[in-house]
Amino acid sequence: MNALHSLFFFVIAIGVLVTFHEFGHYWVARQSGVKVLRFSIGFGRPLLKWVRHTGGDTIEYVIAAIPLGGYVKMLDEREGNVAEKDRVRAFNTQPLRSRAAIVVAGPLFNFILAIFFYWLVFVLGTAVDRPLLGEPVKGSPVELAGFVAGQEVIRIGNTDIDSWTQFRVALLEEGLDGGEIEFVVREEDGAEQVHVLDLAETQLLKEKGDAVSMLGFSPWQPKLPPRLSRLNDDGAAKRDGLEAGDLVLSIDGKAIHDWDTLVETVQSSPGQALVFVVERDTLQQTITITPASREIDGKIIGFIGAAPHFPDEIIKRMQGTEKYGVLAAIPRAVEKTWDMSTLTLRVLWKMVIGEASLSNISGPITIAKYAGVTAEIGLTTFISFLAIISLSLGVLNLLPVPMLDGGHLLYYLIELVKGSPVSEAFEARGQQVGMVLLALLMSIALFNDFQRLLH
Repeated sequence: MNALHSLFFFVIAIGVLVTFHEFGHYWVARQSGVKVLRFSIGFGRPLLKWVRHTGGDTIEYVIAAIPLGGYVKMLDEREGNVAEKDRVRAFNTQPLRSRAAIVVAGPLFNFILAIFFYWLVFVLGTAVDRPLLGEPVKGSPVELAGFVAGQEVIRIGNTDIDSWTQFRVALLEEGLDGGEIEFVVREEDGAEQVHVLDLAETQLLKEKGDAVSMLGFSPWQPKLPPRLSRLNDDGAAKRDGLEAGDLVLSIDGKAIHDWDTLVETVQSSPGQALVFVVERDTLQQTITITPASREIDGKIIGFIGAAPHFPDEIIKRMQGTEKYGVLAAIPRAVEKTWDMSTLTLRVLWKMVIGEASLSNISGPITIAKYAGVTAEIGLTTFISFLAIISLSLGVLNLLPVPMLDGGHLLYYLIELVKGSPVSEAFEARGQQVGMVLLALLMSIALFNDFQRLLH
């Protein structure tokens, strides 16, 4: 069911983003007077096909079997015979500026769509985890810089920080090139302090793993009471008689004062019967629970399928809301799209020059997984996911790689300089190089996907 759930939302996401991208090419081509022959979402065998007559043209619309892209087929002398009367409407006969506009329209529409998605998220409002710091890892650069648990990051460099996600992005933006990063933090009493994190020549994305964690950062984890909240329907807790709201007082005679102690006790006892003493409706009850077993990182641990209760005061401290008015959300959405696009470009460049690990590349399996996860979390989270994938498609398609929109723009730049189009032979060789590069990129992405599935 989880795989089908992820696949469904992956198809929805790719369908929306590819359709909007190809519509950019389609719309500008039509506005430029170019004759469009086919508008296809997906590749391969058509699943659905219809014909529409508009403006004297007959256009075929297709939804094909492989939903990993699409294309707009235009009248072009390089792809077949063109009647003399239609030659003026062929793509290849258009002025350079018109051809460039048609090509750049696809990625541009992806950026416009990302701005709209971010605008929608900011207008709807979304709950965010505040950038509260947990206990730094012993001996880490974070501990050496003087950070302590409970501090809230309010600024990194010149960027104001409102959420843990924004903290992560700003840290990457400031730290990709190493050097010193200035943090402004707020103590629990409201006082502000400045910490300087010296990365020296550390390259944040050079090694596998989470760069933020490797520096020694972690989100703040409150000391929670050992009170049960949501119980899994198929978990040991519900099966053996525990109920939401129960306060665990002891396990096998050992006093339980907080949630962490409860978790440690259960995890160390897979398959073993444990005697829980709980308080329920002011009365104490004794219940025997046998934790189920599962393997994590090669170690067998116990679990009972129960989530902790978060008191209101802790939720208030841990979470905030990011929300803007209809007009105020516009510049914020544009800024967000710009920041994430430039960060994507910088990370890609770091990969090219060997200063970032290729393990940071994700393929369709990982994207499908996150499509399902974000959709399950909520509407605004899924919309945010669509925004980042849309702008990523825009950035990737502008790379100067043959077969991508950026490759065509590179040909047009050469044409502008030399005064004539590149030869068909040159373009054909470029297509071959592009196919090899894209095949290599997809191979790396799929390899990373399978690595993540196995770990």
